Amino acid sequence: MSVVWVILGLMLLVVGGEFLVRASVALSFKLKISKLVIGMTVVSFATSAPELLVSLQAALDGAPDIALGNVIGSNIANIGLVLGITAIISPLAVDHGFYKLNWPVMMLLSIVLYFFLKSGMVLDFWEGAALFLSLIIFLVVLIRNSSRDNLALDEVDDALEIVSYFKIIIWLLIGGSALYFGSEWLVTGAIDLATSLGVSERVISVTMVAIGTSVPELAASVIAAIKKEKAISLGNLIGSNIFNIACVLGLTALIEPIKVMSPQLLTSDIFWMLGFSAILIPLVFLPKQFILGRYKGAIIFVAYAVFLVTTFSE
Repeated sequence: MSVVWVILGLMLLVVGGEFLVRASVALSFKLKISKLVIGMTVVSFATSAPELLVSLQAALDGAPDIALGNVIGSNIANIGLVLGITAIISPLAVDHGFYKLNWPVMMLLSIVLYFFLKSGMVLDFWEGAALFLSLIIFLVVLIRNSSRDNLALDEVDDALEIVSYFKIIIWLLIGGSALYFGSEWLVTGAIDLATSLGVSERVISVTMVAIGTSVPELAASVIAAIKKEKAISLGNLIGSNIFNIACVLGLTALIEPIKVMSPQLLTSDIFWMLGFSAILIPLVFLPKQFILGRYKGAIIFVAYAVFLVTTFSE
């Protein structure tokens, strides 16, 4: 039954996230917010809502390993699983903004998170506030750079400009309800599943829960790659990792401190996350610069498979 709760929870999170993104973008248009700001902030916040609800629900339910493991595992899956499979299907071009802003911010936040957790074995209110403040600064810089470069944003659907307030309210209600019950069922199912399989909550969270919350991005990028359309960009995945740390863990810690219950999160999992993040630089520059081809994708994907095997065998 626990597997059923996990699957139902993930399905509701996908549905809830989709409705919340639509409602948020439509409401932003009504409030006369520019398309650039909508794409950089509103869409990013809304797409991080499933991870946020799962981590918050887990922290409030006394399962901090799921709150932390969800984010650490998602960041690993975004690179190892999503980026790996996408690059295998269709090589990805990497823009210069990757190593000038996105990658350094992701690495800095990842290292800061490690030291925050290591210092007191807890992510407290002030550390959460610091992470969330860093996200605000990052977004301001990102929006300024994008305005200067006159970037177009494909992910903002112009058709949402003419949506009525009634529809927006209905979408918000559906999205909010689906996210609430989805996170509740997923956390409950994950705890029960870990107990029945005789593994820790941390193992379930950094693998199954993390893969589940990464499925929408994986599906979108694989479909785009197969159709030879513009696949999900490396910048989007890096941005998702930044949001996971600064927004999901930052906001969760502001509401409920996140304790480190499982030592492996700091002795193993977070180093996998740092390793997957760090390896992107040599892969982007060597041997063929600014192209993530099939061989590089295969390397990342095989590394992710090794991570899964070693995690379950601990």
